[in-house]
Amino acid sequence: MASKVIVFNRKAYHDYFVEDDYEAGLVLQGTEIKSIRKGSIQIKDAYISFVDGEAFIKEMYIPKYDFGNIHNHDETRERKLLMHAHEIKKLHQKVKVQGYTVIPIDVHLHKGNAKVKIALARGKHLYDKRHVEKEKTAQRSIEKAIKRAV
Repeated sequence: MASKVIVFNRKAYHDYFVEDDYEAGLVLQGTEIKSIRKGSIQIKDAYISFVDGEAFIKEMYIPKYDFGNIHNHDETRERKLLMHAHEIKKLHQKVKVQGYTVIPIDVHLHKGNAKVKIALARGKHLYDKRHVEKEKTAQRSIEKAIKRAV
């Protein structure tokens, strides 16, 4: 069964070299899943932190559900990620020792459950971003010239 992508973090590929990705479940409260299904969620500034062998996503914004009651959720609370213990340990070790960052790539629904695709990434410097942009521009101009020639 195909997954429905709710939100995609385009900024992640601009600011980071993405190396390895994982899928994790989200522990949600009350009306959060309804807001996610509505599609009004932001993961642009979100990141993953590790505490006592558990992974948490921080700064992910899920707005209050419009038709919620007094038990509506807090928009920017940290949410626990559901992953295998060996995956969490591996990611935490790479972050601690090798200087990687773990960031969310997208949030999608799979069989009715909210999942987040997270990635092990290394930050880009400004000159790296310029170099990648220059390569993309050159590739576009080459493809345009080939298209005109044919």
